[in-house]
Amino acid sequence: MRLRQSVIPVLLCMLVAGLPAFESNAAEEQTLSAVAKPVAAPAFELTDIDGQPKKLADYLGKVVVLNFWATWCPPCRYEMPSMQRGWENVRDEDIVFLGVNVGEDEDTVFLFFADYPVDFPLLLDKDAKVIEQYPVTGLPTTYIIDPQGRITHRAVGGRAWDDDSLLDRLRALKSLEE
Repeated sequence: MRLRQSVIPVLLCMLVAGLPAFESNAAEEQTLSAVAKPVAAPAFELTDIDGQPKKLADYLGKVVVLNFWATWCPPCRYEMPSMQRGWENVRDEDIVFLGVNVGEDEDTVFLFFADYPVDFPLLLDKDAKVIEQYPVTGLPTTYIIDPQGRITHRAVGGRAWDDDSLLDRLRALKSLEE
């Protein structure tokens, strides 16, 4: 009993001392890693949750936020509402969010969106063939594709996609000319 009473205050102090580090890590997570040399994004065609075919080429001329995710992935669940808010902020600016669900069927994804409603395009990579074309090591992983169809940035792990600094980075890509 005495040991428990002395351990609890120590653990609380460690937790409180660690909070500033946790907050700074959360801020760092809002970054995007630039790829060393932009490369053409692998082309694909997938069906959306309504069974309609969508091609990556359909979005040429726009900045694309290509997010690979799954319903069982906790960070994916955390970032989905912020993706919707980010989409709402930029949908009229030639920036599109595409959510690519990996390995699940329409029913699973449909049930997920009862709790996490979104209206940006959701594509189904049921057999995981598209994710194999991209160097994804974990979920969620997001690629930023410029208007010329090149991968320019990558983010591994969840982000707050409604963060002004991230949205400004996306807007900046629209104006880059080659």
